[in-house]
Amino acid sequence: MKEQALFCDGTASYVSPPEPAENERVTLRFRTAKDDVDSVRLVTRVGGYEMELEDTRGGFDYYTISWRLNEERFHYCFEIRSGEEVCFYNRCGVSKEVVEFYDFVIAPGFSTPDWAKGAVMYQIYTDRFYNGDKSNDVESNEYFYIGGYSRKVTDWNKYPDTMGVREFYGGDLKGVMDKLDYLQELGVEVLYFNPLFVSPSNHKYDIQDYDYIDPHYGVILEDGGEVLPEGVTDNSKASKYQKRTTDRRNLEASNQLFIQLVEELHRRGMKIILDGVFNHCGSFNKWMDRERIYESQDDYDKGAYVSPDSPYRSYFRFYKEEPENWPYNHNYDGWWGHDTLPKLNYEDSVKLENYILYIGRKWVSPPYNVDGWRLDVAADLGRSNEYNHQFWKKFRVAVKDANPDALILAEHYGDPSEWLRGDEWDTVMNYDAFMEPVTWFLTGMEKHSDEAREELSGNADNFVGSISHHMSNMLTPSLQVAMNELSNHDHSRFLTRTNHMVGRVEKLGPQAAEAYVNPAVMREAVVIQMTWTGAPTVYYGDEAGVCGFTDPDNRRTYPWGNEDKEMLSFHKEMIRIHKEHKALRTGSLNMLSWAENMLAYGRFLQEEQIIVIINNRSELTEVTVPVWRAEVPAKCRMRRLIYSYTKGYTTEYEEYLVDDGELVVNMGAHSALVLETIAEER
Repeated sequence: MKEQALFCDGTASYVSPPEPAENERVTLRFRTAKDDVDSVRLVTRVGGYEMELEDTRGGFDYYTISWRLNEERFHYCFEIRSGEEVCFYNRCGVSKEVVEFYDFVIAPGFSTPDWAKGAVMYQIYTDRFYNGDKSNDVESNEYFYIGGYSRKVTDWNKYPDTMGVREFYGGDLKGVMDKLDYLQELGVEVLYFNPLFVSPSNHKYDIQDYDYIDPHYGVILEDGGEVLPEGVTDNSKASKYQKRTTDRRNLEASNQLFIQLVEELHRRGMKIILDGVFNHCGSFNKWMDRERIYESQDDYDKGAYVSPDSPYRSYFRFYKEEPENWPYNHNYDGWWGHDTLPKLNYEDSVKLENYILYIGRKWVSPPYNVDGWRLDVAADLGRSNEYNHQFWKKFRVAVKDANPDALILAEHYGDPSEWLRGDEWDTVMNYDAFMEPVTWFLTGMEKHSDEAREELSGNADNFVGSISHHMSNMLTPSLQVAMNELSNHDHSRFLTRTNHMVGRVEKLGPQAAEAYVNPAVMREAVVIQMTWTGAPTVYYGDEAGVCGFTDPDNRRTYPWGNEDKEMLSFHKEMIRIHKEHKALRTGSLNMLSWAENMLAYGRFLQEEQIIVIINNRSELTEVTVPVWRAEVPAKCRMRRLIYSYTKGYTTEYEEYLVDDGELVVNMGAHSALVLETIAEER
């Protein structure tokens, strides 16, 4: 039996329709070599069923079976027989036995938005992107937070402070609007913003008011009041900050500016995803008001910290509930013990739950019309796993009822499968099934630069095993919209990982993050990112060569005027290639061959075949790739789309010959090659 020819996945070529409704009939397909097997059977949890030979083309036989689904998730694999030989095929490929853990799974009624499948996303950390409106900049001493005063940074190129939560460079929504031409020319289709709601930090994961965009990112119409004098740390006296963040005219104007941004993005055919921080809020939050920002404001109710009679009392869990603990009750539950991050008390407050579900609906509905949510620390919400699942089921119903085409994407580390059953999240930030395997393989570095593991560097067996295992934990519609990042605001910049320095900025200093980096390895990573299953997501500045150790050094400003022009143009080319080929959005993925520091895989859909070869070795290597496994004709020509090597990259036209289904190429050190079958030979 020619085991290498066996293939199936959950894409439209093998499951039709690919996102079936409950009780709908589906056609399942399976591929074998031509005239190679005696039978193919569909193996389900209730028995095995013969499949029929439907079609023969390109050296393959295709077997099919029609199956009516019900409301339950459908698990299946395949049994293949040839003479005395018997094997099984599951999500991880050929197996000698049925392994139910790796069964293919269809969740009837579950679908993810088509616009998000393979969409090119771009993550913006707003304060560090571009300052378009200097009148809304945070002032030095505007308020006091976590042991220090807010600080206005006047040097855009300054490295972030090691405790930089209170320092602001002035980036805002007007700045993003000013740079939309740049983002569109780059090829970006979706903007994902770190939190934009009112908050005292530059990261804004400590939300003060879920109903409004922060005027420091939006519009300050009504200004006034005073900053805090040196030595004064009481925010009840921070009258300038109070005016800016509680005056309804500023808040409404900021929301209006946001509406303009969304409308302009949609006019350009682009989408937008907001960051939803629903596990906890901030100590500045109007519901808690520990900082007494709202206490003296006439049109706000008293916060739970200020008064036991607050309408928000049930939103938080207080450890000391006797009346004498008020006003100013410090005894409340903080996320991971942080008193600046009060944990929201869902189990004891239906009112809170209903309000957050309202917020979930509000921003994806008119007039805001946001296209999706990224959910911060989503598995932490609530106090029990049981409640967590109950909440996300309700959240999905609320959001999808308001906007059926909205994406629900969760931050999650580890196995997400219990949330990805079709009734909670759509997908995840793809750490386990993308960022980590790619990072270990290409750099041998942990994603924070906290550890180097020589045994994982270039370890192709580990890469294929781990990425296949973790991808098998996700339904195909979830995989196709998964956020595939190389860097983000929580981890070191990928380019910095290429220098193999273990440590953080407080020990090594910011300059070390830029030393000895290898742009060729970064380009290899970008090639994988732009040709892998999922939504390739560029962290702002990665395309311009920005370096940085983990938080806060990874939050450097975008280097306008000082970009790495080659890295930027390379990103444009790879994004263009990604967008021009449907196979790279929703096609099948098949690992073709691998060895130490070497990967080759194919993406294919109908008549389109793309081959990707990665050589992470430091020397020239001849590679033989069995491209026939990606349905490339046995004898044909392929053309180069892009080739990256140590000294740069090229998109110049060059042809490669496929003979007897194999492609032989010479790959330079730290190189990446992307090819497509020439159309008339498909």
